[in-house]
Amino acid sequence: MLDKWTNAWVAPVLTRCATGLGRRGVTPTQLTVGGFAIGMLALPLLAYQAYGLALVAIVLNRMCDGLDGALARHLQCQSDAGGFLDIVLDFVFYAAVVLGFALADPVQNALPAAFLLFAFMGTGASFLAFAIAATRHGLERPHFEHKAFYYLDGLTEGTETIIAFVVFCLWPAYFPWWAVFFALACLLTTATRVGGGYRALVKAEGASEGLFEKGADSSKGEPE
Repeated sequence: MLDKWTNAWVAPVLTRCATGLGRRGVTPTQLTVGGFAIGMLALPLLAYQAYGLALVAIVLNRMCDGLDGALARHLQCQSDAGGFLDIVLDFVFYAAVVLGFALADPVQNALPAAFLLFAFMGTGASFLAFAIAATRHGLERPHFEHKAFYYLDGLTEGTETIIAFVVFCLWPAYFPWWAVFFALACLLTTATRVGGGYRALVKAEGASEGLFEKGADSSKGEPE
C-alpha cells in the first residue's frame, strides 16, 4: 500500500548509489546474492536474541534489495533471470526472519510465527500466480514499472513488511501480538489480490476471445 509513495522519494537515492556502484564494477547479481547472505545472518542472530544486530542485517538486506534493481536499470541489464532470483531470495529471507523469532522463544512465538508464515504463503502465492497469468496475457505493470514481474498491489507490500520487521526487532517481547496483526493484514491482502486478480484475468481473457472472434469473422470475408 505504501510502496507507491516510498518509491517516489527512495528511487532518486537508489539511482545515485547505483551509479556509483556501477562505476566500481559491481553487478546486480552480486548485490542480490550478497544482500541475501547478509539478510540470512538475521536468522541465527534472532535465534540468540541479538535483536539489534539482527535489525542491522535486515536493513542491509533491504538496502541491497533496492539497489540491485536500480543498478540493473542503470546498467540496462534487467532480465527475467535476475528478477526470478531476486523474488525467490526475498521470500526465503522473509520466512527466515519469522523463523528466527520462533527460535528465539518457541513457547511464546512459535504459534504466532506459524500463523504469519501461513499468511505469507497466501501473499506469495497470489503474487506469483498472477504474475504468471499476467505474462501470458501481456498485462503491463502500470503502478510498479520498476518491478521484474507484474506486481499486484495490496495492503501489505514491501514497505509494510520492512516496517513490521523493524517493529519486531525493536519490541521483541510483543512479537506475538504484532505477528498476528500483520498476519491478518497479509490475509486481507491475499483476499483482495485473489478477487482483483481473478477479475483482471477474466477481463483479459474476454478481450482475447473477442479479438479472436473478430479476426475469425474478418477472415471469412477474404477471397480464397
